Amino acid sequence: MLLTPPVKNALIWLVIGLVALWLIWLLGSILMPFLVGLTLAYVLHPLVERLKRRRIPRALGAAVAIIVAIGLFIGLFLLLVPVVTEIVPLIREKFPLLLQTIINWGTPLLARFDIHVKFDTASVQQTLSKYLSAHGEDWAGLLLRSASTGGISLLVLLGNLTLIPVVAFYLLLDWTPTLVRIRGLIPPKHRDAVLSFFHDCDVILGQYLRGQLLVMLILAFYYSLGLVIAGFNLALPVGIFTGLAVFVPYVGFGLGLLLALLAGALQFLSWYGVIAVAIVYGIGQLIESMYITPKFVGESIGLHPLLVIFILLAFGTLFGFWGILLALPAGAVLLVVVRRLLAWYRQSALFV
Repeated sequence: MLLTPPVKNALIWLVIGLVALWLIWLLGSILMPFLVGLTLAYVLHPLVERLKRRRIPRALGAAVAIIVAIGLFIGLFLLLVPVVTEIVPLIREKFPLLLQTIINWGTPLLARFDIHVKFDTASVQQTLSKYLSAHGEDWAGLLLRSASTGGISLLVLLGNLTLIPVVAFYLLLDWTPTLVRIRGLIPPKHRDAVLSFFHDCDVILGQYLRGQLLVMLILAFYYSLGLVIAGFNLALPVGIFTGLAVFVPYVGFGLGLLLALLAGALQFLSWYGVIAVAIVYGIGQLIESMYITPKFVGESIGLHPLLVIFILLAFGTLFGFWGILLALPAGAVLLVVVRRLLAWYRQSALFV
């Protein structure tokens, strides 16, 4: 069967696309730091351009932008430090009391179903004291043993974390020339369609990132205020961390919720802490899903929750932690692809 030139070209591009996808899957662990660096450069590019308009050299502006981004990530991580330093002593001191409270409540309830359970709270307290009050050299030995068993993974992680800002810096330096070179590689007859596609991706990603930043700031303020009103000692670090961590869907909120439940249960040693967290975080989820996210992120770029979960699982399985970070931006680009494919399908002979 003879193939027409358009069909031959389509098959060639299909083969190129399949080979590219295969290489991405094969080299996923190597490519992900570069993709994260590209995403970081894309986010920081407007800031660098603004600094350039203020007559700041591009190299200096790129360095300043990356330092600011690194500072923000370090600050988010440091929010966990007061939480850990407060919760560890609370676990050592109050967890046995919390466990005894749960036992006193749960034992009669289980007895109604003819289930009799006995707990030795003294041994639990002794075990916790042994591990949480360990000497510094014991912790150092544990860290050394962990580093020796997982040293390669640790080195790879540190290497990737170092590589990401380097990639972003060089991309920011050559951002405009790189775009010009990419434009020159596009076949002239397809240039308008491809540039239109990239424009749509740029618009939807810009809306997503700006909207997501506003959502993070609003939720950080809300959760902090809600936990302060509830009387939590760790209201500010837990609330701010929860709000900023929602950038990683479900995972960030789940970690913040877990920290809040643990802090509330250990501080109040009653159902008040759990109920307060349930009310604050439950209302927060309702407000976020029903008003804040549609308002600032926009329904036009919203993804169905089931699709979000699928994308997170798929990218996390294929590319690990970095895949989870890039899942939603990639999902926004895929949304543009799906819209283009649906428009082509409705105008094709297949739909007639």
